[in-house]
Amino acid sequence: MTASYVGSVSHSPADLLITGCTVLVHDDQERIRFERDAAIVVRDGRVESVTSAADVTDVVGLAATARLALEHGLPVHLHAVENRDQTDTSLSRNGVTPIEVLDRAGLLDTDLLIAHGTGITDHDLPVLERASGRTAVATAPRGYLKFAWPDTTPIRALREIGIPVGLATDGAASNNSLDVWESMALTSLIQKSTEGDPRWLTSRQALHHATLQSARAVGLGDSIGSIAPGRRADIVLVDLTGPHTQPVHDLAATLVHSARSADVRTTIVDGRVLMRDRELLTLDVPAVVRELGERLPALVDRSHGRRIQEYDT
Repeated sequence: MTASYVGSVSHSPADLLITGCTVLVHDDQERIRFERDAAIVVRDGRVESVTSAADVTDVVGLAATARLALEHGLPVHLHAVENRDQTDTSLSRNGVTPIEVLDRAGLLDTDLLIAHGTGITDHDLPVLERASGRTAVATAPRGYLKFAWPDTTPIRALREIGIPVGLATDGAASNNSLDVWESMALTSLIQKSTEGDPRWLTSRQALHHATLQSARAVGLGDSIGSIAPGRRADIVLVDLTGPHTQPVHDLAATLVHSARSADVRTTIVDGRVLMRDRELLTLDVPAVVRELGERLPALVDRSHGRRIQEYDT
């Protein structure tokens, strides 16, 4: 089963749009049936509607997702144009790039967050620039290195046309560390190498992508991403007294290239202290580790001999 997920970022119950799935449906006679190729709309933590989109092609399915997102005022997040292979395959099969597919489907009229985008071409840039929706890209550079992808997210080109680029980690299978601080440092270094310009993506620019650009990418640029009156109190306190951060000639450079996530001493989210002096206040870490140990055998079991997912570029 392949399903697409659309959801808002909120501290209240999530608004969700789940498409391309099969839904178990009950009637008032206590009978059940299965609604295939369905779309589920969730508003304020409750199911608002279940609609059918049976027998649709990929493009029509994307168009249905765009229509539902606009109808219900929901943002869309999907992995698209992840690498150049996907772009080449789309051009071969459809005669258009993945970005053009998204445009034709109407997804560029929604609030859209694209994961990766390393296959974005120069041809795609005018399409993205004229998008009527809020389009953004999330970059997760560690996975690109691990998979030996030849390209990375074209941050400089996207920045020039006003597309926000936020920092991400992707999943554990492609990232391992899930360390967004590491993503900040790697983004800066890889962009310099890719552009052949040591002055591009400075430490201050990297911090901007890690903070305000990332907030804009998820549609929260008006409420988080900077420390200012009226904004949510999302704050981290960083200890720069360790020997690996000395001497501090340039504070921005020290934060990006010398400091690491372990230097974050305290984390505050929406005014709530979640970690103080490296102690997590909302999680019982030993209990979580014990539960993980109990679940891991089933999670990593491959005795079935099948691939977890078939991935066709």
